[in-house]
Amino acid sequence: MSKLFSQAQFGDVTLKNRITMSPMCMYSCFDEDGKITPFHMTHYISRAAGQVGLVFTEATAVQPEGRISAQDLGIWNDAHVEGLKNLNEQIHAYDAKSGIQLGHAGRKADLESTIYAPSAIAFNENYKEPKEMTTDAIKETISAFKNGARRAKEAGFDIIELHGAHGYLINQFLSPLTNVRTDSYGGSKENRYRFLSEIIESVKTEWDGPIFVRISTDEYNENGNTLDDFYFYAKEMKKQGIDLIDCSSGGVVPAKISAYPGYQIPRCEAIKKEVSIATGAIGLITTGIQAEEILQNDRADLIFVARALLRNPYWPKQVADELGEPIEPPTQYKRGWH
Repeated sequence: MSKLFSQAQFGDVTLKNRITMSPMCMYSCFDEDGKITPFHMTHYISRAAGQVGLVFTEATAVQPEGRISAQDLGIWNDAHVEGLKNLNEQIHAYDAKSGIQLGHAGRKADLESTIYAPSAIAFNENYKEPKEMTTDAIKETISAFKNGARRAKEAGFDIIELHGAHGYLINQFLSPLTNVRTDSYGGSKENRYRFLSEIIESVKTEWDGPIFVRISTDEYNENGNTLDDFYFYAKEMKKQGIDLIDCSSGGVVPAKISAYPGYQIPRCEAIKKEVSIATGAIGLITTGIQAEEILQNDRADLIFVARALLRNPYWPKQVADELGEPIEPPTQYKRGWH
């Protein structure tokens, strides 16, 4: 059996294969209310029917001011739970597991309201200048992640991922490029990690399932975090019981990135081997051969697929055929798949 179609275990959660639908913003909520719409139901459930092992929702905001756009999904109040619960029931009906990415955009929120960040530095000239968060605001946001985890549990999710990448709020605290605070949340890498550390501990008071963290493993700026800094963060996350680090890159400051197949894999592999922690590989992974190579060479533990799954909800079937791997379809599709 190919490794791509082997099971993966995280705590009490067993994934039937190692194909993961990466969180991708859909900007599709009606009335700026953050609630699930018919589009979301079709979008996510079709990938579960297509035999993706783990289906992640898009970045889901723990506070209204933490949305990347006004059309993003939310989990900042109890009214969001019902729609997410209905979604999970349908995902689970296809023997897939579900994940929710809890996020906060920080200074990269494109909203009419006030936006917040560790320091009052705009992303670029097209973004508003954020308001520097007070200690009380930081505590409120940490509490919002905890409440988001509680609602995620009520909604029936299997895995939580904390969004610490792509220049959003957690990433803004981690990076010296965006965090110039002089209090206990800024300065040293130990202080810059404090915000994420406290979020993890807060989430764990409400959530006893697996927790992943997505980070940007390269900030593409000589004054940003180094690979050694990411080793430090990963080791701290491991101590706190994080199950997997989802290894993306970029987004914290404007940068030109040369993207090519597998361009983020070297740092994903380096973190896995240096820290002895499970990692998720992402970044222009489009074929079964490519995914299988990453797994067989022990460069990552899960394959996160984004654009390829936008092009083809049945990408698992495509790559199963490529690898000569039998795949069990939904009963309704057997005549076409066998």
